[in-house]
Amino acid sequence: MSTSHAKEQSFLGGRIPAEIESMSKNLKDVDHDTFRKLLKAVVGALEGKDSRDALKSVAENCTIPPEKLSHIVAAMYRLLSEAVRVPMASLKQEVFKDDLRDLKIPEEFISDFCSVVFGSRRVALEAAAAQSDPRLPSLQEFRWRVDVAISTGSLSRALQPSVLMQLRLSDGSVQQLQVPVSKFQELRYNVALILKEMNDLEKRSILQIQD
Repeated sequence: MSTSHAKEQSFLGGRIPAEIESMSKNLKDVDHDTFRKLLKAVVGALEGKDSRDALKSVAENCTIPPEKLSHIVAAMYRLLSEAVRVPMASLKQEVFKDDLRDLKIPEEFISDFCSVVFGSRRVALEAAAAQSDPRLPSLQEFRWRVDVAISTGSLSRALQPSVLMQLRLSDGSVQQLQVPVSKFQELRYNVALILKEMNDLEKRSILQIQD
């Protein structure tokens, strides 16, 4: 009788980017020394440095066709970018290695990838990724109160309660909103529904059964 077990989700998510999926094929004729030079240049680029001269030097001193070289660099950049964005508490080194083995990456290259993702450069890479990621201002303070308009130009809205909300954001701006209680309840319901759907989706994505 066969047994089944749950496999942890890949750090790449449910769909592997095309450039990463084809990386093993492009790495077949790359020697270890050239790979490490490319990796160093890619890590430098991820940290915000200008790596064009380093990549040009590699291209001039190896026999890899320029088109294949560009595919390799793009795949390495994407792979490391995705790995660094996963919190360390959620990314186990053995699972990361297994994911790369599934991609048919040579063992000596896997060790080099691990030394970047789990080594001393991790902090600098995370900081650079955080600065480059587009982001909206975060919520710093939220105040609200229920108000009833006694005097209004519309009789249909007279004595109708409304919710007044004031949001102070991380960029220093203040946003004020006023909505009827009925609309606020509708907003509250929709937010709760979205959170439930996200939770259900997360449960489905991690319960992958493999024979």
